[in-house]
Amino acid sequence: MNNQNAPAPFAIQGHQYINGRWQPGRSTKRLDNRNPFNNELLLDMPLASVADLDEAYLAAEKAQLEWAALHAGQRVMLLEKLAVIVAQRSEEIIDWLIKESGSTRIKAGIEWQSTLNLVRECASMPMQVEGRILTSYKPGEQSFVFRDPLGVVGVISPWNFPLYLSMRSVIPALALGNTVVLKPASDTAVSGGLLIAYLLEAAGFPAGTINVVVGAGSEIGDAFVEHRVPRLISFTGSTDVGRNVGRIATGGKHIKRVALELGGNAPLVVLNDADVEVAAHAAVVGRFLHQGQICMSVNRVIVDRTLYPAFAELVVERVSKLKVGNPNDADTVIGPVVNQSQLNGLLRKIDQAHSAGLTKLFGASANGLLLPPHVFGNVKADDALAVDETFGPLLPMLIADDEAHALRLANASEYGLSSAVFTQDMARGLQFARGIVAGMTHINDITVDDQPNAPFGGEKNSGLGRFNGHYAVDEFTRAHWVTWQPGGHHYPF
Repeated sequence: MNNQNAPAPFAIQGHQYINGRWQPGRSTKRLDNRNPFNNELLLDMPLASVADLDEAYLAAEKAQLEWAALHAGQRVMLLEKLAVIVAQRSEEIIDWLIKESGSTRIKAGIEWQSTLNLVRECASMPMQVEGRILTSYKPGEQSFVFRDPLGVVGVISPWNFPLYLSMRSVIPALALGNTVVLKPASDTAVSGGLLIAYLLEAAGFPAGTINVVVGAGSEIGDAFVEHRVPRLISFTGSTDVGRNVGRIATGGKHIKRVALELGGNAPLVVLNDADVEVAAHAAVVGRFLHQGQICMSVNRVIVDRTLYPAFAELVVERVSKLKVGNPNDADTVIGPVVNQSQLNGLLRKIDQAHSAGLTKLFGASANGLLLPPHVFGNVKADDALAVDETFGPLLPMLIADDEAHALRLANASEYGLSSAVFTQDMARGLQFARGIVAGMTHINDITVDDQPNAPFGGEKNSGLGRFNGHYAVDEFTRAHWVTWQPGGHHYPF
């Protein structure tokens, strides 16, 4: 990832990016953006107002027709140039992810690489759009189905994988002829928003195609969704907020599509024929990568009773060796959680677990925003640690009596995003995986995976829609049925 020929870092300032211009936000509120590890001030900026948001949507609307009319090959060239820039600026991107979101260097490198893979994959997307010719029921008629851009796409992105989860909607939307207004999370205003505007501006994307507004949800959140211009709102975040986004988008004056990637409670199931060491290693990585602040993170482990003692011992042994500390150190695994509010919620969960009498197998006190990993054993299915999505370094382990019981436990959740099962029998693994109600299941691997050509999305309260590959083509375009008659058609009156 080191690039000795990398250009000078962007001189990022606290401005909104609207219609190709950098301008101060007009809200009376300000953003105080700080490094969660050392509290260093990263950015102080006036936030966007509703007037700024309206200006951004109107700019995107005006730019969209010309952008959609641009030859697909020209959009490909811009995306290929963007991929080169993302590659050249690897260290700059990784640095922002570390200092703004508390990402460890390990996690930040994964996020940068995933983003680069995504841009490269999407560079082929403008040439993947396909229509259909249908057989008509009417003699002499020709019947076509075209895939057209939706228009303007509004993207609301989270703080945990800020760059990647913004780009996962922004780049395919642009590749397919849409324009975008992006609202990043305030905790990651740069790596989830402003940095993206700088990258696309450097690649030469025309004014108005990408617009970034950094604003308080309390001030512009509802207006972002209910505005008349966007035809689709892509939201990644909590299920509770996602419900409100869906309600406003589909129940207001201007009905629009939604793509919702929401919460998760990913089970990792260890069947009685699993390789215990491999499964234990995966459970630790799948839970504690990025301090467990991932929607796909292993939220609970379900272990066959016969393997539980050995499995629990191996997990604790591995967890005890994880380095907690400065996220910029190459060997740090556990960095800071993103903010004090997040830490307070995790400490409450730990207190509740103690009050409920759960067995703590490993854990230590927090130091600032650094919360060491915690492991709880013999957790019951109705305990809060098993029921709730826990966005942090807390790992509950449940015991299953047999395979059927394990499957019931895996499905005993309101969520259905990602999942995993460990077995040395491929047929058994496939059958078990097909029984889990989730958008994704990985056999003998961690629950955290997102590949740019594979469908990403959840079931139940984990969301609606699918991202990536040709699934994104369907998500960010509309089917348009067009017929042609040679004339002289006979009508009934």
